[in-house]
Amino acid sequence: MHKTPKRTCILIIFSFVLFSCQNNQNKNNFELKQGDLLFQNTGTGDIDNAIKDVTATSLAKNYSHVGMAMKKDGKWFVIEAFPKEGVSQTPLTKFLNRNKNKFNKSATTVARLDNYYQPYIAKAIAYGVERINTPYDEIFLWDDNSYYCSELVYKMFSSQDLPKDAIPFLTHPMTFNDSTGIPMPSWKTYYKTRNQPIPEGIEGTNPNLMASSPRIKFVHDYENE
Repeated sequence: MHKTPKRTCILIIFSFVLFSCQNNQNKNNFELKQGDLLFQNTGTGDIDNAIKDVTATSLAKNYSHVGMAMKKDGKWFVIEAFPKEGVSQTPLTKFLNRNKNKFNKSATTVARLDNYYQPYIAKAIAYGVERINTPYDEIFLWDDNSYYCSELVYKMFSSQDLPKDAIPFLTHPMTFNDSTGIPMPSWKTYYKTRNQPIPEGIEGTNPNLMASSPRIKFVHDYENE
């Protein structure tokens, strides 16, 4: 029976420990940056699932919410548009605690815009701060009287002096239909309760579409901490 020399075993163990330490160090060394985008799976409620069902892309399937990181007076916040709360400056801890997996890890992933967009971050944040206390747009219309989450983030940049093809995110006609082209029951109930027609085909955006942008890079996953 072949025996592995003790020295080889020690080297293998040392290499494994070193790799594990470096891997953990990389996770622990993550630092949030001003303007980072926090994509979140907010849960498994009917509307959360409905959003994911009609917005999933080949690159992003599970996001139902997005906000932007902002540091103020040494503390981290997330500028976001959230149901019932409207546009708000949410403490990062509250944001991360909104939905956790079975291991008590936040279902939140962080993406960073390309360096090209860094000069636009300050104005983007200012746009969001100026709209704090604006109502949440629960009908998902593309206007400035209220905002839904991805609409707010999109307009943080589209409101600036950027060429249309340089805006980091896309818009497209929204759909609330299933694969057969029929409105999903959850969306029919949602809009009937609000006495509003389903805005099928209205231009808009969503977290999964934003997460698929080639102009961002995912840099951290809080579920893997």
